[in-house]
Amino acid sequence: MLRRHAARGARCLCRRHTQGSATAIDVPLRAGTVSAEGDLDFRGTLGVAKEAPVGFAQIRLRFDLDTDASQEKLDQLLKLTERYCVVYQTIRSGPSVEIGLTRK
Repeated sequence: MLRRHAARGARCLCRRHTQGSATAIDVPLRAGTVSAEGDLDFRGTLGVAKEAPVGFAQIRLRFDLDTDASQEKLDQLLKLTERYCVVYQTIRSGPSVEIGLTRK
């Protein structure tokens, strides 16, 4: 359940950034969707095969936009999204992560 909400939130952030960038560079959007998919070996996640990696091997983000904008404008929009989208940059950069456990 938590992963579903996290993925939904990530798509929402990507969508909001893309909408904002489109407005900033005068790309009219009638509609649009953001989708995310990835390759995952569940044997690793479930712990049934030690040789199988845990986590995604590849993640793909796709933006499907209903617009009359030129290809040049769409290329510019994608570059802005790649540069300023928090979710994309976080996935791409692989930030340091801390994990902890406390007893209550």
